[in-house]
Amino acid sequence: MLLLGDVFPNFTASTTEGEIVFHDWLGDSWGILFSHPSDFTPVCTTELARVMNLLPEFKKRNVKVIGLSCDSISSHTEWCKDIKCYGGYNEEYKFPYPIIADNDRALARKLEMMDMDELDPAGIPLTARAVFIVDPNKKFRLSFLYPATTGRNFDEILRVLDSLQLTDKAKVATPVDWKMGDDCMVLPTLPEDQVTKVFPQGVTVVPLPSGKNYLKKTSCPKI
Repeated sequence: MLLLGDVFPNFTASTTEGEIVFHDWLGDSWGILFSHPSDFTPVCTTELARVMNLLPEFKKRNVKVIGLSCDSISSHTEWCKDIKCYGGYNEEYKFPYPIIADNDRALARKLEMMDMDELDPAGIPLTARAVFIVDPNKKFRLSFLYPATTGRNFDEILRVLDSLQLTDKAKVATPVDWKMGDDCMVLPTLPEDQVTKVFPQGVTVVPLPSGKNYLKKTSCPKI
């Protein structure tokens, strides 16, 4: 079982951009691997088009994206025409990120992202809508797993990327519904005598019935 903080499995895969070795392809970037049940399906098409439109946002965050579907490279290539059309791009536009062909579900099984309730015509389970976020050190940092019938919220994926990248560099945590620029929480593990040194901009202690001063807010650090 893959646990947060583990080194994300390396693998070799055939993609629409040729064969890749995942860790080499990732390089010193963050990475998002997101899987899909099948080509030429409605929800998947909307998702991949959305990722196309969000690529500038991913690039700003030093993030590479790679899709996966349990169909062939030739099927992916044809499907990309529909994705580009839905996303508002003309047919000549080069599809901007790779899609892995996982015909035999080998990678889907390895990463435990099968949807046992969704079967292909042969009765084989399809790939669920998984999202894996991997950092530049190749560590597994976050995952979502959606059923085939539910499309993802990529605004949330950008939000958690911002949180991961911020909290890697600053001694803060991000509270419920946080967005970049909102106040953050001081880590409760930070010794009291270091709080003012680490946060010279100031800290607000939220009074609570317990009388414990663990809920401390500070302005969002600049990184």
